[in-house]
Amino acid sequence: MSGPDLGPLPIRVVIADDQPVVRAGFAALVRATPDMEVVAEAGDGAAGVAQVRDTNPDVVLMDIRMPELDGIEATRQITGDDDPPFVIVLTTFDLDEYVYAALRAGASGFLLKDTRASELLEAIRVVAGGEALLSPSVTRRLITEFANRPDPATPPAELDVLTPRETEVLAEVARGLTNAAIATTLFMSEATVKTHVSRVMAKLHCSSRAQLVVAAYEARLVVPGA
Repeated sequence: MSGPDLGPLPIRVVIADDQPVVRAGFAALVRATPDMEVVAEAGDGAAGVAQVRDTNPDVVLMDIRMPELDGIEATRQITGDDDPPFVIVLTTFDLDEYVYAALRAGASGFLLKDTRASELLEAIRVVAGGEALLSPSVTRRLITEFANRPDPATPPAELDVLTPRETEVLAEVARGLTNAAIATTLFMSEATVKTHVSRVMAKLHCSSRAQLVVAAYEARLVVPGA
């Protein structure tokens, strides 16, 4: 006799924010959601990194500006680990250059701190499913805004390591398409798209789809408004 079907496991979430009231509010919201659980909280970036390594969450809600270690460096350290969780960075300002730096560091997307509860929960589900949180227009605007500012410390990705098909897939990822939409656009299976995306991430040393978008803009594969 087989055991009872317990259903899918809840999405494990770590919350890192130096404002106790904000952190408590996010934690209460997640805990009240049946398909999620809070596995740890942290009041600064260093503690956030430590908690992530101790608890192995699926998603991290990461404040950008914190003492000890800011959200950018904390994100970089987390996404540099083997099999890292997905990181959603939280900010007060929609056009915050720190957010762009966090996306480059490997964050899967960002949300404003005054985002509605339903949008926050849906964002957690989206990134836990492996998609980049790139559909909101504000995210697209931020990426196109700051991708036009060259960073001499980080040269654009060399796309000549990609095959022509991989380059096509990267361009569609940069336009914000999901794997399913890319499959329809390029007439291939969704599984094949997923394989191409994984290979592109490996070749360009990117840890998230958001990093792929940034790389595509910086290399001018996709340009704002195109």
